[in-house]
This record gives sequence, structure tokens and C-alpha cells, in this order.
Amino acid sequence: MVDKLVYCDDNRARTNFLVQEGNILVEDGVLVEAGLVENIAQTAAARSGYLSKIEKKILHIGYIGDVKNLEIASLPKINALLETEITIKNQIFDITVISGKVMCGNKILAQCEMKIFISNKS
Repeated sequence: MVDKLVYCDDNRARTNFLVQEGNILVEDGVLVEAGLVENIAQTAAARSGYLSKIEKKILHIGYIGDVKNLEIASLPKINALLETEITIKNQIFDITVISGKVMCGNKILAQCEMKIFISNKS
């Protein structure tokens, strides 16, 4: 659910994703709500994977533990280019709290806060 990691640092990441017809979360020509949430989660995963690779650390699996304050303004159609940004709000032990937003052009499509639990298993 991410095509390209376009920016990454210790606290933030941005990705691009082109909505395509064959995507499992596309129904009736639009990416459904779960697709927007998954795109935010996968942006966080891309950041984590990228930093793990640079730091030569073991990559761990993450799980969505909680989604709060989810706002969906609209659903993107096929061929829409999504720009997603996540910001780390807090990180304690194996729990990371992020805020994320998905945009298409200058329009915010979705935003939320998400808790991600990181497994100690690779």
C-alpha cells in the first residue's frame, strides 16, 4: 500500500501510493476506508524498515493496536496519487503512537492517530 518512500527522518515519513484497480481494498472504483487506514500504517512500516536497514538493525513486525480520531473526508478513485505523512508522537518500549494523514493534491482525504505495537519476533 506504499509505492515510494519519499522522505524519512527520526520523527516523520512521507510516501506516495497510486490507487490501482486490482488492489484488494478497491471497491466500485474507489479505495475503501480500510485502504486509507492501511496506507497510513504501511507508511509507518516503511519508515521503520528504512531506519532499521540504515542502522543495520533487525526488522520487527508491527501491528495496529488502536486507531483514534479517524476522519475520512473522501475516498480516492482509481489512478489517484496519494501522499501520506506520518509523524511520531510518542514512542515507549514496543509501542509507537503516530499521527497520520492521507492527501490527494491539496485535499486531506483521511487522518487519524494510531498505536502500533512492535513484536520482539522478527
